[in-house]
Amino acid sequence: MNAIFQTIVSGLMNLFYTTDIHKGLLALPEEEARHCIQVLRHKVGDIIHIVDGQGGFYKAEIVEAGKKKCIARQLESQYSFGRRPFYLHLAIAPTKNIDRLEWFLEKATEIGVDEITPILCEHSERRQLRHDRLEKVLLAAMKQSLKAFLPRLNELAPLSALLRQEASQEGRKFIAYLGEGVIGHLKDNYRAGENVCILIGPEGDFSPAEASASQEAGFLPVSLGPSRLRTETAGLAACHIVNLINE
Repeated sequence: MNAIFQTIVSGLMNLFYTTDIHKGLLALPEEEARHCIQVLRHKVGDIIHIVDGQGGFYKAEIVEAGKKKCIARQLESQYSFGRRPFYLHLAIAPTKNIDRLEWFLEKATEIGVDEITPILCEHSERRQLRHDRLEKVLLAAMKQSLKAFLPRLNELAPLSALLRQEASQEGRKFIAYLGEGVIGHLKDNYRAGENVCILIGPEGDFSPAEASASQEAGFLPVSLGPSRLRTETAGLAACHIVNLINE
């Protein structure tokens, strides 16, 4: 992070988001524009800060303002803002209580995660998700935590499909598991700088067959500690461990 953007972030109160960027002009989506102009009372000439969810961080001046419209002219920019030297993919079984899943998504985004895949398991109690609603949770958490990368949220998929997909991917692979065959704690098996995918099961844990299939796909069974954790707590613990090791 350069000195200019360190100064910006240290005094920053609000971030806005857009992917509509063309020839130095940034157009906010309707909901973002309404929040900027009607709620926060920004006007033409005001300086705002915008992220694009792909690592772009912009300082911009508002040049057009309306109830549902806000266009700003780019003044300064930094790309790959806050990029980390590792990639963290969490595949997690959605909780029966959707509030707990949303809490996990929010906190994992604040701590740092690159990709999230909701997975269907034998013991899953929730088998449907509103993807658009979860995307909004991620977006709000990205802006709140002053990040420029929006985590990728995949569609709900069977565990078997996730295992087939990850079989061709490089990096470390772990399954947080309460059964037999655990090789030790995640913190003792993961190394800083490694790309990693971690499986987090439902509240009834993975079935023995699922654990076996995961291990055959290259996922090593690890512990997250002596306590029995709720699904969302286990996901957040794994996220924190990986980020802490990389500090």
